[in-house]
Amino acid sequence: MEQDSVNALVLEGSTFHDMSITGLFLEADVVVKVVIVMLALASFWTWAIIFDKLLRLRRLRNLADDFEEAFWSGGSLDDLYDRIDKRPADPMSALFVSAMRELRRATATGAGKIRLGLQGRIERVMDIALGREMERLERQMIFLASVGSSAPFVGLFGTVWGIMNAFTSIAASKNTTLAVVAPGIAEALFATALGLVAAIPAVIAYNKISSDLGRYAGRLEAFAGEFSAILSRQLEDRD
Repeated sequence: MEQDSVNALVLEGSTFHDMSITGLFLEADVVVKVVIVMLALASFWTWAIIFDKLLRLRRLRNLADDFEEAFWSGGSLDDLYDRIDKRPADPMSALFVSAMRELRRATATGAGKIRLGLQGRIERVMDIALGREMERLERQMIFLASVGSSAPFVGLFGTVWGIMNAFTSIAASKNTTLAVVAPGIAEALFATALGLVAAIPAVIAYNKISSDLGRYAGRLEAFAGEFSAILSRQLEDRD
């Protein structure tokens, strides 16, 4: 009787489970592995988008500062337009170029004539340019929102599936010791943990970047309004 107990303990101790992250992944069920790979890729892409957006917004703010300094320096707007016409470096420059281009098209017919409704056309052109530029900046934001909202549920699905398999294996082996139960549960919970690792940064980054984009859009709208007022005064002086 004692010999059987010793043999059982030796047999139980000989079953080794690698509880590292790599070990949990390799020993997981196929479905759980697919879930883990999906969440790992989503997390990697999320961080890539976060760094890209933050660096791009920082660069655009610096470019906007440089453009506003040149714009309000008192120099000729025509000279400024000629310098950046072909290559506007940032959305604020693009707004300026679109408005100036429309103005030049309207006044290129000669005799200094200003067509009726030019002010309205310039404002619409800047609105279109603003919408186009913000659409470019907001690309991939939907991915962050999707990861933030769905990654925990995807991880939970992997956990539920893994626990089902773990209990099925326990029932088949008729062994309920902690050494048998723990590895399967750990493999299953690993999917939930990875889902949270992917979702939490995505949610925080989405809120942060959305706020920054909103402030930047407000800055562009303010510039468009000020520039529209300047052009309106110039057009009135020509009449």
